[in-house]
Amino acid sequence: MNINELIAIVKTKLQSQILIEDILIEDKSFLHKNHSGNQPNKFHLKISLKSNQLRNMKRIESNKKIYKILDKELKKFIHSLQILIH
Repeated sequence: MNINELIAIVKTKLQSQILIEDILIEDKSFLHKNHSGNQPNKFHLKISLKSNQLRNMKRIESNKKIYKILDKELKKFIHSLQILIH
């Protein structure tokens, strides 16, 4: 899977299960290029989203919800995930 396909899937899955006013997903894989354990077929994503639904939850709960939604992608295609909720 390429990064554009992964970003599209992540965006669609999150928007279908969470009330999101705005979302931006960035590929940050280049920041980890020379780290040990870096795998070329796994990506590092930064998700910035505006969601009153998530903002009204405890941070740990909102992150758990996102991780549960993206479980398959985290196991196969995502090495690292940075989540910013506004």
